[in-house]
Amino acid sequence: MQRLVDMNVQHARYLQRFDDLPGYVDFARVGPISHDVAMTLVEAARLSRGEQAVDVLAARAEEVRASAALLLRAAPHEVTFATSTSHALFAAAALDRGATDEGVVLVRRGEFPSNVYPWLRFQDRGGLRVRWIEAPRVTPEIVAAHLTPDVRALTVSAVDALTGHRPPLGALKEVLGPHRVLVVDAIQGLGAVPLEVEAADVLASGGQKWLRAGWGAALLMVRDRVAGHLSPDLGGWSGVHDPLASEDHPREPLPGAAAYTMTNPDYPAVSALGAALDLVAAVSVQAIAARIADTLGALLDTARAAGAEIPHDGLSPAERGGIACLHLPGHDPEDVHAALAAAGLTTTLRGRWIRLSPHATTPRQAVDRLAEGLRTARRP
Repeated sequence: MQRLVDMNVQHARYLQRFDDLPGYVDFARVGPISHDVAMTLVEAARLSRGEQAVDVLAARAEEVRASAALLLRAAPHEVTFATSTSHALFAAAALDRGATDEGVVLVRRGEFPSNVYPWLRFQDRGGLRVRWIEAPRVTPEIVAAHLTPDVRALTVSAVDALTGHRPPLGALKEVLGPHRVLVVDAIQGLGAVPLEVEAADVLASGGQKWLRAGWGAALLMVRDRVAGHLSPDLGGWSGVHDPLASEDHPREPLPGAAAYTMTNPDYPAVSALGAALDLVAAVSVQAIAARIADTLGALLDTARAAGAEIPHDGLSPAERGGIACLHLPGHDPEDVHAALAAAGLTTTLRGRWIRLSPHATTPRQAVDRLAEGLRTARRP
């Protein structure tokens, strides 16, 4: 009982760090930042006016790296900063093709485009060849059926951006084995649901969605166990030893994930990311995930009661992230989307599907607004 009380107090303090957004259920698109992140950005701007700005902000970046390493259960040197998830995934796509020079990466058709184009672009330039998985979701059984000796890697989203399906990363890595690389696009799950991050060999995640850190900084993790499989093809001067000590280039890459950086990060954005990570650590991913699951469950109950279709409705809590979508049969999706907006609900329209993605801060009013919007949409 005391633990429940402590969790409620902790959650109340967490809520105080954010503005009240009663109808916002669009965190899979972008997460409005906290007061802590906003104040951190203001402080970083103030520091940027001083003489020691770079040194101070760079020192803060090292603290953020350590915080990120704790969340990812990695060594600090295995973590670095990119400008976005896409940037980090392009770095990840520089995997070698293997001894036969005929390496393959498995990509599910239907993956979010940011986890598709890096592989397509490198394929055209001597990288791994893309082999499509034609399936609605990635499971260990499906991956096992696609494994051939030339498969070098599998890339997956930690949480599907449309259906919310959360693949079992640990089981996927077990099927792949130690000599194949599991690349994880974690932006739709990191900080919102527990992830088997230990299974990821390479992980990429921006901070602007569920971490609620704003734009400009993303995490790239490259574990030591697979560093030999990646080439720093996008690595710039910041990723080599003593780049300014001599005009003799190229110089040796730095050890760890830093080898894959192009230049110095956006230090104010990194500081903001650090503030967001601190908030997640203070309340715990598990507590955030529990609140998200409760709210999403109430939203889906309301949608079902209104006659809505929900793809992958049979997903268990362990298989679903904070995302789901609905379709109201017999009604134009754009009209339904407009009705929800008129009821004060912010959602995303993707084709015929309306996506719902609440956060731990989403209040109960969102459920009432969904019910009102669906009632309006169903009227003749």
